[in-house]
Amino acid sequence: MTTDLSRTREKQQYKMHGGHAAVKLCHWMQQSLLKDRPCYKQEFYGIRSHRCLQMTPVVDQCTHNCLFCWRVQGFDRKEEKWREPEEVLEACIAEQRKLVSGFKGDPRCKQEMWNESREPKQVAISLSGEPTMYPYLGDLIALCHRRGMTTFLVTNGTLPEALEKLDPLPTQLYVTLAAPNPEVYKRLCVPRIPDGWERLMRTLELMPSLSTRTVIRHTLVKGWNIGWEDEYARLDALADPTFIEPKGYVFVGDSRRRMRMANMPSHAEIREFSAKLGERVGMNILKERKDSRVLVLGENESRLKIPGIED
Repeated sequence: MTTDLSRTREKQQYKMHGGHAAVKLCHWMQQSLLKDRPCYKQEFYGIRSHRCLQMTPVVDQCTHNCLFCWRVQGFDRKEEKWREPEEVLEACIAEQRKLVSGFKGDPRCKQEMWNESREPKQVAISLSGEPTMYPYLGDLIALCHRRGMTTFLVTNGTLPEALEKLDPLPTQLYVTLAAPNPEVYKRLCVPRIPDGWERLMRTLELMPSLSTRTVIRHTLVKGWNIGWEDEYARLDALADPTFIEPKGYVFVGDSRRRMRMANMPSHAEIREFSAKLGERVGMNILKERKDSRVLVLGENESRLKIPGIED
């Protein structure tokens, strides 16, 4: 990682380990601790926001340079020495404990919630980069599960071979589908590999065979990829996901270098898209969260909550 990128990430409160792994406190974790205002994933799926570890095993490598990505981009580094999963997870938990230490004396933070925040029960393997590039991803997920933690894996779907051999699978697998066709994909996702679209299609075709909860995430950018409901529906049918999450782009972070505030769709626009898509794929709007500009489509609301999650 270059010195400039390292400094930028440090300013943004990333805590690095081994040159390729990182952890960062999620905005919603802070909101949960201080204002009892959890992330939409708690409302939708039951995971506890204040006990979520947001991390990545691959902070600075990706197969895309998405225009809407709000993370720091700089994906030219080639990793020469990958750290073992045990070391990565232990380091990320240790760094998160340091990050939450300042909340202990805040009168808005309940002591019980602060204590729980130091013992994660959910790992969001996302943050930055493409996590399926980590060669020990299956071992990392297995380690989390052995420790009683659920896992959400977010991927751009360009490494279907990694998903094919992934064992075990995460508790919930997210595949981002931010384009209805190859033309929009090339303009908006800016693939760094020549066959990105074809690889993404292979992932969609693979998804029905994966024995885990699956989610297609449509990141919607106004003026770029909203509409095309028939094309999205055909692609979603290939994946046959458990749920579909249409979510609006937010004008924050590094994306402000490439996007405009006008590219943020309103919740009403996302809801209209969701309703049209739902009609085409035979799914209903199960829940929505206006402040996050996100809805979840599915067949049955009773399937939303992850089994075994503590209330």
